[in-house]
Amino acid sequence: MKTTIGKYDPATRSVPVVFDPDGIAHARNVNACHLEDGSYDRKGTVARVAEVALGVAVKANLGVISAPVEPDAATA
Repeated sequence: MKTTIGKYDPATRSVPVVFDPDGIAHARNVNACHLEDGSYDRKGTVARVAEVALGVAVKANLGVISAPVEPDAATA
């Protein structure tokens, strides 16, 4: 699965991530990891995102995460 990690946001202590399981773009924030001194831990965050990606993949396989349905022009 392709994952794209955005810039760390110190206000929310998270990173925006786009997960792309089988062409379905699923965006969400992931809590960032921090070192003992409170600074942002990029390596730890990358590992955390990989863990979250495993759950996203399972949810995509179960159909819980899917491509949004396009509204029908006749009903929109």
